[in-house]
Amino acid sequence: MTPEFSRTFRLDELGGAPRAVSIAAGADERAALATRFGLIGIERLEATAELTRDGDTVTATGRIGGEITQACVASGDPVPARISEEFALRFMPAGQEAAPDEVELAEGDLDELDYEGGSIDLGETVAQTMALALDPFPRAPGAEDKLRAAGVIGEEDAGPFAALKALKDKL
Repeated sequence: MTPEFSRTFRLDELGGAPRAVSIAAGADERAALATRFGLIGIERLEATAELTRDGDTVTATGRIGGEITQACVASGDPVPARISEEFALRFMPAGQEAAPDEVELAEGDLDELDYEGGSIDLGETVAQTMALALDPFPRAPGAEDKLRAAGVIGEEDAGPFAALKALKDKL
C-alpha cells in the first residue's frame, strides 16, 4: 500500500554530503491523512529536513510544521492545533539489526526506522510524526460546561474525596 503522503528519496541519489529538502502535502494528501488519523482537517503540513547518508544508513533532521483541526473529545467541536516539531531520526535497512527487548536511550540517540529497497519515505515519516505531536485529548473552550449540562460529573465530584466532602457538608 502506498502511503497518502509519500515523498521518497533514493539512497543512490543522496550521496555523502548533507542534502537539504523541503516537502509539503497537497490538498488531496492532507484530506486523506485527515481521514486516516481521524481529524476534522489538515490545513497545512510541511517539513524541511537535512538528509545525510552514511552507507546504508540515512540520518534525517529537521522540522515539521502544520495546522490541523481536531475534534474535541467531549463535544466534537473543532479544536485548531498548530504543530512546530523538531525531529531527528535514522533510517536503517529492514532486518539489519534485531532490536533487544529493552532499550535504554541516551540523550544523543535517534529514533530508528526501517526501510526496504533503495529509498526512504520522508513523507510517511512526517505524517506519523505529525500524528504523534497532536494532543491525544483535545478540549474545545466550554467543553466542561457542555459535559456538566449533559450530566457528566467531573473528577472533583467523583471518587472518595467527593464522598468525604458530601459528609463534611452534612456535619
